[in-house]
Amino acid sequence: MTTVSILGSGVMATALAFPLSDNGHEVRLVGTHLDRDVIDSIKETGVHPGLDLQVPETVRAYQLEDAEEAFKDAEVAMSGVNSFGVRWAGEQLASLLEPGMHVLSIAKGMEAEENGDLRILPEVLAERVPEQLREQVSWSAIAGPSIAGEVAVRRDTCVVFTGRDAGVSEWLASLFRTPSYHVWTSTDFVGVEVCAATKNCYALGVGFMEGILDRKGESEARYRNFDYGAAVFGQAARELGQFVELLGGEPETPYGLAGVGDMFVTSMGGRNVKVGRLVGSGLRFSEARGHMQGVTLEGAAAIEVIGGALPKLAERGLVAREDFPLMRYLHSVVGADEPLDMPWSTFFGGESEVKSNG
Repeated sequence: MTTVSILGSGVMATALAFPLSDNGHEVRLVGTHLDRDVIDSIKETGVHPGLDLQVPETVRAYQLEDAEEAFKDAEVAMSGVNSFGVRWAGEQLASLLEPGMHVLSIAKGMEAEENGDLRILPEVLAERVPEQLREQVSWSAIAGPSIAGEVAVRRDTCVVFTGRDAGVSEWLASLFRTPSYHVWTSTDFVGVEVCAATKNCYALGVGFMEGILDRKGESEARYRNFDYGAAVFGQAARELGQFVELLGGEPETPYGLAGVGDMFVTSMGGRNVKVGRLVGSGLRFSEARGHMQGVTLEGAAAIEVIGGALPKLAERGLVAREDFPLMRYLHSVVGADEPLDMPWSTFFGGESEVKSNG
């Protein structure tokens, strides 16, 4: 039996307690300062209010002030917060980690330096931990197509555990693997994490397709808008590959579970698609965001970071100004609040103009 302590009790962090419990491991679930009601609910009723499911009886819930007790002697420390809380989580882990622990992150996103250089979130998480301790623990992450509720009710789910040490990744994977939770491993830490961040951005764009039907009053129309969504998805897949290449990942990563696989499930629904649908219906992004108060929009945040970095990278000659046209366009919609007007002719290397013979 292995002891796994999780910082954060959101739906995905809690869902991951299910395969661990199925395998007989001890899970200690620690709420953040934003999770007090969640932890109270689990302690009082056994139900996670976000999942609306009974948490396995073997999972022990802790409020944040009891984190030190919860992390004592644990072999695995999971950062279960979203991208907005990564720096905070790193600061907490700085006092909770012990040499020899294995850190596992689930946050999806990126950060950008002043010059436009993009960084994966496990690096941001780790830098908050003192250097000596940072080097005495391992750093890994989970990516790939997984919806929290499906994991918790044991639908077949295929994911990727990634880190620079193949042996550590495989050991971590062995803790989670069940007949329904299937785990592959990859040492392409950068490539997998780049895909995990960018797929959320593009899923927001796929959401436009249903919103356009809403705007036209054709929500129930026989003929849908799948051609639109497929073209966005195709350009997104192309740009996933280009981002991974730009940041030094392996070329096959974007075309597997961590890339198009994860982008597919994210494009099927959820917060990113919902806000994209609102934009497609005719709202500016600022208006659409107003309709989703209290909802974490990681895709929109990643668009602002990644799309905002592209002009700086272009100025340095690291990318061409015509590269990543979909990401640039999404940034204009999200960051500059521009109306929807998809620049189709810039996709797939540029559409050739048809010249008249007359």
